[in-house]
Amino acid sequence: MKFLTEIPVAHRGLHDDRLPENSLGAFLAAANKGYAIETDVRLTKDGALVLFHDDNLSRMAGIEKKVSECTAEQLSRVRLCGTDERIPLLSELLSAVCGRVPLLIEIKDMPKVKTKDFIKKVSDALEGYRGEYAVQSFQPFYVKAFKKLRPEVPCGVLATAVSNKGDFGNSPFWKIKARMVKNMSFNRTVKPDFISYYFASYPQKSTEKFKGAKLAWTVRSPEEEARARQYADNIIFENFLPEITKQTI
Repeated sequence: MKFLTEIPVAHRGLHDDRLPENSLGAFLAAANKGYAIETDVRLTKDGALVLFHDDNLSRMAGIEKKVSECTAEQLSRVRLCGTDERIPLLSELLSAVCGRVPLLIEIKDMPKVKTKDFIKKVSDALEGYRGEYAVQSFQPFYVKAFKKLRPEVPCGVLATAVSNKGDFGNSPFWKIKARMVKNMSFNRTVKPDFISYYFASYPQKSTEKFKGAKLAWTVRSPEEEARARQYADNIIFENFLPEITKQTI
């Protein structure tokens, strides 16, 4: 897990106005700078694994449709933020990076898909990949399922102390769920190798109690990095270029 504590992680790649988040261009820009790459994986209508954060295409492509309602072929025609960049497949990222820098893969929550089937598909896609990688998720049972399939791969829990009703699908029980996320209530069962916690929410009793590697997201300035590093071993960043020391290359 050395890279998780030593190499700053580019949030959705090294994106800017020219290179949208979670695009191959942003991923390659991060790799060229020597940063680890964070990305998001979710399923299409026909079961392909694509790298896209939101469940809806509206913010990134101006299309009012869910990713899960589209096939991989349909999504391949979508262009991101008015650029020539498109939504990549997980397999395309693996081929493009080819082990040059480590990957941190967030498995997005897909409540209508069976956990076992989804996690096996992600695991199978990473079969034989020779580069360093780790996986993480806000859904603790995804983490537990992946650890069972690939115990040699670092697996982490994402969490925050700041949530709202919309984060939980407007569930009437959202406050209970938010408290469980804040406290990482399933850590004893899941036994994550690391945690990724919202940087401004550090410190919490739950983060202080955790003895493994700690990451902080999403850090957007040197000032925020300085605050985050008081409590976390490493940062997931965007909008600036943190220093990579000789020890982390």
